[in-house]
Amino acid sequence: MDNSLKAEIDQILAKLPESHLAWVLTYLRQVEEASEEQLATAHYLKKIMEEDAELLKKLAQ
Repeated sequence: MDNSLKAEIDQILAKLPESHLAWVLTYLRQVEEASEEQLATAHYLKKIMEEDAELLKKLAQ
């Protein structure tokens, strides 16, 4: 991993309140255990949600 990427992650973690760190740790463990297929699916779902946010809001109404 690129050291600048690790440094940026460290900086963000250092700023987070203690109450958020348990959630971050849980999320990181899930990512660590996820298969490549699961990670790809999650990435595509996130992309769809971001691109179609307005449409999804209209459908929800």
